[in-house]
Amino acid sequence: MTKRVTVFAYGVASYVLFVLTYLYAIGFIGNTLVPKSLDSAARMPFWPALAIDTLLLALFAAQHSVMARPAFKRVLTRFIPPPAERSTYVLCSSLALIALFAFWQPLGGVIWYVTDSLARDAMNSLCYFGFGLVLITTFLLNHFDLFGLRQVSLYLAGRRYTPLEFRTPMLYRYMRHPLYVGWMIAFWATPTMTGAHLLFALLASAYMLLAIRWEERDLIAVHGAQYENYRQQVPKLVPSLVPYRGPDEAAAPSQRAAA
Repeated sequence: MTKRVTVFAYGVASYVLFVLTYLYAIGFIGNTLVPKSLDSAARMPFWPALAIDTLLLALFAAQHSVMARPAFKRVLTRFIPPPAERSTYVLCSSLALIALFAFWQPLGGVIWYVTDSLARDAMNSLCYFGFGLVLITTFLLNHFDLFGLRQVSLYLAGRRYTPLEFRTPMLYRYMRHPLYVGWMIAFWATPTMTGAHLLFALLASAYMLLAIRWEERDLIAVHGAQYENYRQQVPKLVPSLVPYRGPDEAAAPSQRAAA
């Protein structure tokens, strides 16, 4: 029982750290309520700052991708209880982001600056909308499974974990990756685009496009033809005007018509 309580407490602590990190990320990217943001004034020469920022982004991308791969998970769960695997991923992702916040070096230079107050407010609102979209999409799937709480809660209760079934709720009927769309909106919607912000937005967006390929490869391995059919019918990032209908849904009207 002690082991189960420990794993549960570990999962809760990892989740709380994620929530705090996510809130700080809103201020860091949105340039509000934090001591140093993406668009703060430069503090060191350009080239060393560029090298540090690029390394920090590469570190986060490597952690985020390597730890998400099934092969790495199999190795990791030899050393930790399987129910703690997702919480460990969440914990390491949060620590990688905290390191980025702490050591990020603003580059200086302004790519664009919106002067109109209403336009600035609109751009800031769009940024916050992106963060909201990210959060909403996690709940459309299963927020607590995504961040490890479901796994450790079931373990505490002595119940077996069952993987989530493939579903396409709401926004997922119109595009395959609304979560990544939310992140891209948050990264690019800014009234002040500095050199550091542009670097962050470019590299983060490039990484997400690569991550989609790796993620979908894993989804096809798990869900097979079901996901392949979905992938062929639903756009990646640009919303479709027609909602996705799975094979069962598409067959239902034909069956009713035949009856």
